Amino acid sequence: QIFNQHNADALNLEQAFHRMAQTEPNLDHDVSWLLLPSYWAKMVVALISFLCFANSYDGDFVFDDSEAIINNKDLRAETPLGDLWYHDFWGSKLSSNTSHKSYRPLTVLTFRINYLFAGGFHPVGFHVINIILHCTISVLMVDVFSILLGGLHFSNKGRRLNLAPKSSLLAALLFAVHPVHTECVAGIVGRADLLCALFFLLSFLSYCKAFRESKEGHTFSVFWVLVSVILGAIAMLCKEQGITILGLNAVFDALVINKINLLELIQKLLHKDKSLENAGLLRKGLLFRITLLMSGGASILYIRWRIMGTGPPAFTEVDNPASFADSLFVRAINYNYYYSLNAWLLLCPWWLCFDWSMGCIPLIKSVSDWRIIVLAALWLCLIGLICQALCSEDSHKRRILTLGLGFLIIPFLPASNLFFRVGFVIAERVIYLPSIGYCILFTYGFSLLSKQAKKKKILAVAVLGILLINVMRCALRSSQWRSEEQLFRSALSVCPLNAKVHYNVGKNLADKGNQSAAIKYYREAVRLNPKYVHAMNNLGNILKERNELHEAEELLSLAVQIQPDFAAAWMNLGIVQNSLRRFEQAEQSYWTAIKHRKKYPDCYYNLGRLYADLNRHIDALNAWRNATVLKPEHSLAWNNMIILLDNTGNLAQAEAVGREALELIPNDHSLMFSLANVLGKSQKYKESEALFLKAIKANPNAASYHGNLAVLYHRWGNLDLAKKHYEVSLKLDPMAPGTKENYNLLRRKLEQLQKKGG
Repeated sequence: QIFNQHNADALNLEQAFHRMAQTEPNLDHDVSWLLLPSYWAKMVVALISFLCFANSYDGDFVFDDSEAIINNKDLRAETPLGDLWYHDFWGSKLSSNTSHKSYRPLTVLTFRINYLFAGGFHPVGFHVINIILHCTISVLMVDVFSILLGGLHFSNKGRRLNLAPKSSLLAALLFAVHPVHTECVAGIVGRADLLCALFFLLSFLSYCKAFRESKEGHTFSVFWVLVSVILGAIAMLCKEQGITILGLNAVFDALVINKINLLELIQKLLHKDKSLENAGLLRKGLLFRITLLMSGGASILYIRWRIMGTGPPAFTEVDNPASFADSLFVRAINYNYYYSLNAWLLLCPWWLCFDWSMGCIPLIKSVSDWRIIVLAALWLCLIGLICQALCSEDSHKRRILTLGLGFLIIPFLPASNLFFRVGFVIAERVIYLPSIGYCILFTYGFSLLSKQAKKKKILAVAVLGILLINVMRCALRSSQWRSEEQLFRSALSVCPLNAKVHYNVGKNLADKGNQSAAIKYYREAVRLNPKYVHAMNNLGNILKERNELHEAEELLSLAVQIQPDFAAAWMNLGIVQNSLRRFEQAEQSYWTAIKHRKKYPDCYYNLGRLYADLNRHIDALNAWRNATVLKPEHSLAWNNMIILLDNTGNLAQAEAVGREALELIPNDHSLMFSLANVLGKSQKYKESEALFLKAIKANPNAASYHGNLAVLYHRWGNLDLAKKHYEVSLKLDPMAPGTKENYNLLRRKLEQLQKKGG
């Protein structure tokens, strides 16, 4: 009976397909491709999308992940959840002048959940969620492409039919394996684009669910239209592009549900034809639904505007040089050149880079620049597609091309610089949603070629080859995103003129202790961008540590001259001037740094060191106290206070400061050691011994810890234990100052005791 029922359902489905095929051209008819049941198609897409990016699961936090996750206080439990709604993506207040105004509270909330479940900053959980999200989105694409390529049709029982199963599978595979998606999947910050895409697609599918076919035609549900609007709002709270789905739903409604001929409608509007109702504008509730979509979109944007404030985002010329060009012509030409490069990344995603700013793409400043040809090629292609989308007599072709262009262009608009300045030249992550339009156009082009080709299998093999190449490219690119070293080095061949690429390679080398190699890349970054103050600051720091103080001073002085509010460079300049014994200049530099960054504990710490060198003990203690107030876990500042008080004979005050510090940082062995010294001098031997032993347990290879404990035992009269720890100290550091002398004194004393005993 079950078997017969299955056959009956299959027969009904075949009849439905047959009826629809008679009324509308079938895109699958000429396509030589796999025909799989829906659930098998989705399984294949899920598996292949997983294989593309699976090797990124155990990658590190890289590039922007540091700022968005590791340094973002909004992820920590002590930050109230309500603060997420008033902070930007990076954890800064939206009202701040330095905020980028990227408002994505729901994305940050998922990071926070990741952090809480993982019990800290463990990247595996973050990466796994990104991979799962991309697989889910790719599976949803099968349904989305079946509607976009095959139309919205239903069986007699109200079930939606897929009239383009082969084409929708091909398009979904193209989307799943596109290498340009690697940044979104392998880079944890790409979570914003993935979540936005998920709710973007759910909004579209909900809008489609609002319609049912009846004998009278399409009927619709207001409830599902409203659900679509809500899901669009959620998409926007994940990333700004999400709001564009409301416009795409309106386009879909007009073209697919109401079958409006755009060219005919434009002509009637231009001629003020009163028969617009016949054109479909007022039929089937279209105007009502568009009003709902527009009202919802306007309300969402208004609420976001109220939360964000009216101030524009703070970007610099190096982020987006074209937007700072004085000439409107130069801006327009370069914006269009950027569009053409984005289109090229969709067509040929071979040259991928984590950052395309800072000279990676030099500005076009005159029409004699050969790159103008690229712009011409882009617009020739677009104009050709638009003409076909508007003027073709084939309604099926008009619909697919218009939807393809709509999904290609509309989600890209927020990144286009047309409405507001963006903080990048090219960002591969913003092409995640527009790639839907590319996949539609590619699949439709493949169907047209298949229709003309005599050997369809050769064409199918070629497309299969493209898919396999993309899978391998995704796997390779994912492996490059596993660590900062691989990611930054991979960019050197793509953007050799990008100063930020050289800076990041240098910073990565410096973090690993390879200062000589880091200097080379920092110098190249400064050569490529002579105003790159962060590269100057880092290079100056390394030169300072290598005692090349005069060049370090020159670089840091230039950095603060270019950017007078660069607090870190002012502090580092003060450290160099202090080393050069220019104490007044150093003090002035420190206070300038504090002026530009009020809460700067490290600067107060260094200011305290300067005052200590000048024997201004009270000023030094006040500076270090300020450092500990601003940063209670500032171990060095606490230690210096204890040592200074100890050296000046203020043992009671030193003991009080030491106990206060250990309450705040109970596991810091250096604080235990300093307080143990103070307690020993105060003849509190038992307590001092306990702290020395605890410090040695935490850091058993510190010669000074053993040496000072030996001194304590020596004073206390525990001579055997003193001898033991003197010997350990000398074994760890034979040149330890004072230890050898004390050990010799102890040996002579022991010899004298032995003689007396004898």
